[in-house]
Amino acid sequence: MGHGGGGAMSAELVEQILLPALAGPEPAPLTDSAVVELGGARLAFSTDSFVVRPLFFPGGSIGDLAVNGTVNDLAMSGARAAFLSCGLILEEGVGIDTVTQVAEAIGAAARAADVRVVTGDTKVVEAGHGDGVYINTAGVGLVPAGADLRPDRVVPGDVVLLSGPIGLHGVAILSERENLAFESDVRSDCAALGGLVEAMLSVTTTNLHVLRDPTRGGLAASLNEIATAAGCGVVVQERAVPVPPSVAGACAMLGLDPMYVANEGKLVAFVAREHADEVLAAMRAHPLGAEAAIIGEAVADHPGMVVARTGLGGTRVVDMPLGEQLPRIC
Repeated sequence: MGHGGGGAMSAELVEQILLPALAGPEPAPLTDSAVVELGGARLAFSTDSFVVRPLFFPGGSIGDLAVNGTVNDLAMSGARAAFLSCGLILEEGVGIDTVTQVAEAIGAAARAADVRVVTGDTKVVEAGHGDGVYINTAGVGLVPAGADLRPDRVVPGDVVLLSGPIGLHGVAILSERENLAFESDVRSDCAALGGLVEAMLSVTTTNLHVLRDPTRGGLAASLNEIATAAGCGVVVQERAVPVPPSVAGACAMLGLDPMYVANEGKLVAFVAREHADEVLAAMRAHPLGAEAAIIGEAVADHPGMVVARTGLGGTRVVDMPLGEQLPRIC
C-alpha cells in the first residue's frame, strides 16, 4: 500500500521498475501530465485511476474525483481539458443504483468543468475481486502559447503560492470511512481547477514556472518533488499555510500533520517574484482561490530540501513522506 501513496516508496517504484521498462530514447519529466506535439498543436495528455473508499463522501464521490482529478492534472501543464475517456471496472454484485449515482456524478462534474467524455469502456470482475467501482480516466487539452510549466524552471527567489486551505479531502474521507465526528463538518475540496489556472496565466505565462496539485502525500510531497527536480531549497512559513480549524483539530486528535494530508481542489505555484502579487490577486478574484496565500519561497540553500519556519522561530525539515498516511483517498 505504501507504494501507492505518492511518497518516497511511489518514487522508488516508478524510478526503479517502471521507467527502465517504459522509458523512450529521451527522458521525460515526471509531471502530472505529458506535453506532446501533434499536428503543430501542443497537447497535454494525462491518465489517472480512482479507487477511493468509500465511493461517496462529504463533498463528492468517486465520480467527481475521476473527472476533476484528470482535469486538474492537465491544468498543471497550463491546459484547459477538452476531452476525457472513462473506463469503469465494476464488481459483480454492486447495486445498479450505485452505478447510476456514480455515472450521474461523472456527467455532472464533466459539465461543470466544461469537458466532454467522448469514449469509454466497462468491465465486470467477480465478486471479491474489486471494491464496488473503480474508474480510469484519461484526458487531453490544448496548452496555450507561452505556457511552459516545469519544475526545473524554478529558481531561487521564486515565490510559493497556495490556492487555499489544505487537508480537507483527506480528513473528509477519513471521517466518513471511520465514522468519526468532529465539532464541525469537514467536506472534501474536490473541484476542477482549469478556470483558476486560466486566471493565473492571464497575468503571466512566462513567469509562472510550475504548478502542482497536492493530492497524495499532500503539500509536503508536492514541495519536495519540486525542490528535488529544481535543485533548489524551499522555505515555508508554517503560520502562512492555511489550515482550517476542523482539519487542525482532526489532525491533532489523530496524530497527523496537515502538510501530508491529501487535497483534491488546491494547487501550489512557484512564480517569479516580480509577478507574485499580481498572480495572487488573480487567484483571490476566482472562487477557487479566494483564500490563496503566499507561503514561502525557493532558495539557493539546502537544495532539494523543504524547510518550515515555525511560529516559535525555529525550523523543521518537511521530509518526503515514505508511504501514505491515508490509503485509498483518491
